[in-house]
Parts: sequence; structure tokens; C-alpha cells
Amino acid sequence: MIEIRFHGRGGQGAVTAANILASAAFLEGKYVQAFPFFGVERRGAPVTAFTRIDEKPIRIKTQIYEPDVVVVLDPSLLDTVDVTAGLKDGGTVIVNTEKSKEEVLEKLKKKPAKLALVDATTIALEVLGLPITNTAILGAVAKATGVVTLEHVQKAIQGVFSGALGEKNAKAAAEAFEKTETYEL
Repeated sequence: MIEIRFHGRGGQGAVTAANILASAAFLEGKYVQAFPFFGVERRGAPVTAFTRIDEKPIRIKTQIYEPDVVVVLDPSLLDTVDVTAGLKDGGTVIVNTEKSKEEVLEKLKKKPAKLALVDATTIALEVLGLPITNTAILGAVAKATGVVTLEHVQKAIQGVFSGALGEKNAKAAAEAFEKTETYEL
């Protein structure tokens, strides 16, 4: 089973990203769960969302405390939240940032085995005209983990967003897939 924890801020689409990732894995014939955890429900407040993906039925009904993958939609969270809390040995951290690998590693409390960086905010601004990074970051998730294909991410995105909006969001995911830098640590 692959357990993924998303960290974002209210309004950035972390919950939607978790759901789209689950849909992409479902399209590949996998079993999935996706669910949010809300603390203070307001725009800008930290939000956590979760996705589980497995080849067999998932019976667990808890939050993810020891993720295999952590996805950070808002790089400012690195200063306020221990996003690596519980990260499994051999885990992957994916961060939306324009900062260097060294700058990001300084902010992480636990060093991951794999780090993936992408400037999803710039991609979202260029492609969507808005700083909503959820679909772009899913391209980075596909590249860094291989848990789903980019093709299925794009199909799942277009299942949520129709027409031109779906096409733009799928394009943002593809662009992020291409621009994601991965590092084995």
C-alpha cells in the first residue's frame, strides 16, 4: 500500500488533489481511499488530505500517520509545519517551490530518501492564470513516484474539470511532470 499525505492551505486544492490522485489510480484498476482532515476551516489555514492506493482492498479507516509520500502545495508550510512527521524510511517528499534542493532540505526535519521539486505556482499562473497548484503538483507526483501515470492523472483531472478548464489543468499537470527535478538522497 502507498500512503500519501498532502499539505496545503485552504483554497489551494489539496483535498481536490488527493481525490484526483485517487481517481487516477482507480482508472488504473487500483483500490483507493481519499479523504481530508480539517482543523480550522478557513481560506489560508493549513489543510491536510490523504490518499491510499493499493492493489488489494483497503480496510484501514484512519488518517495517515506514517506516509510513504508527502506532497507540499505551499512552501511556506515548511516554516510552520513538520511535513515530514512520521515519514517512512525510504519516503519521498514533493514540494512546490522555486527554492534549491539545499534550501528545502534545510527546512525539513527528516531527510527523505527522495526529494522532488517543481515550481507549480509559476506553472499554474502561466497555464491557468491562478495560483492554484493542485493539478500541477499531481504531474510532479506522477513523475516522482510512478504510482500513477501522467495519462491517468490527466484523465482524472478532465473528469473533475470539464471542457477548456479540464484541458488547461491537464496541461498544467503535464508541464509540471516535465519540469519536476528529482533527487535521490
